[in-house]
Amino acid sequence: QVQLVESGGGLVQPGGSLRLSCAASEAIFSMNTMGWYRQAPGKQREPVAQITTGGTRNYADSGKGRFTISRDMTKDTLYLQMNSLEPDDTAVYFCYANRLGVHYWGQGTQVTVSS
Repeated sequence: QVQLVESGGGLVQPGGSLRLSCAASEAIFSMNTMGWYRQAPGKQREPVAQITTGGTRNYADSGKGRFTISRDMTKDTLYLQMNSLEPDDTAVYFCYANRLGVHYWGQGTQVTVSS
C-alpha cells in the first residue's frame, strides 16, 4: 500500500504562486505514472498534470503555461509548481500514483485563491 502525503496548500492572492509537494512512502521510480488532480466545490475531480516513469509530462489546458510538474527521486517526492494563480484554481488538490494498474491517492491539500 503506497501512502501519499500532500503539503503546500494555502491561501494565496490572485497572481500568486504555490508549490505543492507529495511525499511517497515508496520509491517513486517504481510508479508508472504520478500526477495531480483537483476538485472544486460542487464539481467533479479533474486532472491537472501527470508525469510518466520516463519523464513525459502532460498538462490539462487549465494549467498549461502556468503549472509545472516535477519530481525528486532522491526524496521520493512529487511537486506541482503553480504560478499566476486564479480564483478558478481554488480546489482541493490530490496527488496520485499508479503502479501496475493500482491507483493510490493522497488525502488532498486545499488551495484557495482569493483577494
